[in-house]
Amino acid sequence: MLKLSVSYGERPASEFPMLFQRILQNVIYDALRRQKVRNTWTTLLSSFIGDDEQDNDNDPLDTLAGEPDEARADTPHAQYERTRTLAAIEREIERLPPRQREAFLMRYWEEMDIAETAAAMGCSEGSVKTHCSRATQTLAAALKAKGIEL
Repeated sequence: MLKLSVSYGERPASEFPMLFQRILQNVIYDALRRQKVRNTWTTLLSSFIGDDEQDNDNDPLDTLAGEPDEARADTPHAQYERTRTLAAIEREIERLPPRQREAFLMRYWEEMDIAETAAAMGCSEGSVKTHCSRATQTLAAALKAKGIEL
């Protein structure tokens, strides 16, 4: 309602129902898109969590970014470790084959859907899915081999 009143307050009242429905639909799509990307990364990064820790509601993405909690003080050492981990992830992404890296970055960093990624890469949607799957498996294995636990 606030977006409607701020952005379209000068419009005639007869247009409000249509505008409100469109704004609501876009907000829902944005939230679902963000949730889908977050769930994908949580699932992919869950291979770093030990079996005894999987029962907890720990989100692996929260270990790299976000506000520090009471259990994990934001000490210089912790900042250094996060920086090292992110640098290792970036190095491993650079080592991916070009098509896998391209698909991975478009899908997960740019948050493009499969159809958009396929159009940008000039390939089929199935190829995008294959490249992304192989890239995430390679990244997870390489980071786990380096002893990086998220």
